[in-house]
Amino acid sequence: MRLERVEAADPRDVLRAVRGAVLGAGPAIALGGGDLPFEVPAGTALVVTTSGSTGVPKSVALSRSALTASAMATAARIGEGHWLLPLSGGTIAGIQVMVRALVAGRDPAILAGRFSAPAFAHAASGMRSTVGGERIPTFTSLVPAQLLTLVDAAEEAPPVAQALASFEAILVGGQRLPDVLRERALALGARLVRTYGSTETSGGCVYDGAPLDDVRVEVVDGELRIAGPHLADGYLGDPDRTAAAFVVDASGMRWYRTGDAGSVADGRVRVTGRIDNVIVSGGVNVSLDRVEAIVREVPGLADAVLVPAPHPRWGEVPVIVTASRVEALGAARAAVERELGAPGRPDRVVRVATIPRLASGKPDRRALRARVI
Repeated sequence: MRLERVEAADPRDVLRAVRGAVLGAGPAIALGGGDLPFEVPAGTALVVTTSGSTGVPKSVALSRSALTASAMATAARIGEGHWLLPLSGGTIAGIQVMVRALVAGRDPAILAGRFSAPAFAHAASGMRSTVGGERIPTFTSLVPAQLLTLVDAAEEAPPVAQALASFEAILVGGQRLPDVLRERALALGARLVRTYGSTETSGGCVYDGAPLDDVRVEVVDGELRIAGPHLADGYLGDPDRTAAAFVVDASGMRWYRTGDAGSVADGRVRVTGRIDNVIVSGGVNVSLDRVEAIVREVPGLADAVLVPAPHPRWGEVPVIVTASRVEALGAARAAVERELGAPGRPDRVVRVATIPRLASGKPDRRALRARVI
């Protein structure tokens, strides 16, 4: 099957391509960077190139059946209706808003351009429609940083509050939703659904801790694993990485190894953090190892250790811990942005008398994180 690259800058261009790839006879589409082949296996609808747990780009191949299975499972859980897309069309979360809308027989409303509370409120107000005298439910999907922007505005601007309260459900994913933000949104009448998933699972597959229909979650050696019809086929052109991430058990069940630590009790999934040294900042995977390597090249920060810290807007951010007294935060932030982009920029510097170390001589990251939080 032919693979066609689509630029994600305009979500309307992505929507046209997704319609053909998922519902029609159009070519498979590729979003994101990477050197990809011109042909992909039959049944492939989408290839999303994204950063993984190592921060190294990976190209996730998703089939039509996986994407539609995920969309139909969402409809079974929260209902069908009219969707608003305020997310980038280049992410699996944005793609799935499109797929859910198309499977339901409607194009999504699109919030194009820079995200803002007034623009969101305006787009939401234009979605009021009925069929046979019955109001069509509306749905949308946000990342926590967007929700924070809306909640801050809604507490002063009634139209934004009305917009938040108008949706039957607002899916919130991409990073941890702070409890304080959730409570503020609920107080405004927003009906939130916390989602958990990844590109490899066709987006969110666990809603408010409960797996969607036909989704199975288990814990093996402290790591969450997920099975179901929504799993990606693997990483295009990378059989070794595919074999490591997608494993088959003795019964023949195929599982995705998430790299997340967590638990499953009484059918509820709880995620406690990454097993590797990666954080999700503003919905973007950031490898702390890569940030640390760059920061240590900045004069005066050769001993720097990067640890994660919670942030009210971005979920988590990198923080520099150092025994140096050199004022180099600005230089470190600039260096990281040049190499990795804005989400990787260290938030601040925490100074200690000495860097605690393990018996191996490596920094005691757990002790340092405790100093930061």
